Amino acid sequence: MEEIKIFAPATVANLSCGFDVLGCCLQNVGDEMLVRKNDLKEIRITKITGADLPLQIDRNVAGVAVQALMARLGSRQGFNIEIDKKIRSGSGIGSSAASAAGAVYAVNKLLDEPFTNNELIEFAMQGELLASGNAHADNVAPALLGGFSLVRSYDPLEILSLPAPPEVRMVILHPMIEIKTRDSRAIIKQNVTLSSAIAQWGNLGAFVSALYTSDYALMGRSLHDAIVEPVRSILIPYFDELKLLAMNHAALGFGISGSGPSVFAMCKGDSVAEKVQGVFADFLKDKKMGYELHVSEINKTGIRIL
Repeated sequence: MEEIKIFAPATVANLSCGFDVLGCCLQNVGDEMLVRKNDLKEIRITKITGADLPLQIDRNVAGVAVQALMARLGSRQGFNIEIDKKIRSGSGIGSSAASAAGAVYAVNKLLDEPFTNNELIEFAMQGELLASGNAHADNVAPALLGGFSLVRSYDPLEILSLPAPPEVRMVILHPMIEIKTRDSRAIIKQNVTLSSAIAQWGNLGAFVSALYTSDYALMGRSLHDAIVEPVRSILIPYFDELKLLAMNHAALGFGISGSGPSVFAMCKGDSVAEKVQGVFADFLKDKKMGYELHVSEINKTGIRIL
């Protein structure tokens, strides 16, 4: 192949109980990217639509990620990259991760797949390092692998794919404000109490168990964040009111998507998800705040060729 067009999906990271280690892949929202080989022996970002982002490869997450991949290969093959951003920057649903993961996925395909999708995660993380100052994998892993992903270890890097129970639906509400990941990370406390840590470990372990057993009630009991949500939620308009609405209308759980401002309500089945989406819309209709609402299944395959 000389060129490839791909869909790079949005993702939800942390999922309340798994800060920096847990994430899932969404079905309906994502960027589109077109990558072509060139004869210039250069990596070039030639076009970006939908967002005002730098074309310089060392300032763009896609460029940095591809540079890392090519350096590992020791290859001088050149590529032209076009990005159609449909995930808003700073939205909390993996905008930078989609660009970084999508770019390395496409380049890897054009090079006849020297790396597995799991191995591509390490390169995509370099884009996250540029975007947030931290090379986290909880967005890029589910984007590349699909479904739910768990980062067992960062050193050495080890990513586990987890099953996606068939009735899980995610209602994503994006308030039209921007919270930069770097800034959102800066307010997190660096030390936590032992009691909070124990609660978080228990919830994360239980959530993983619930995914394997399709125990939706246990998923709901596990979607609690004793460490990060109390600090970050103050940055998100109407967070407490939206959480109460979601839980009063049978959502399994409610929390911050990534670093925010997007929030998610995890639901069982389409009817509950549509009800929660409706009550969110009703609540916000007289508020002077723009927003976007999405309902999505879990994307079990991740990035796909268009």
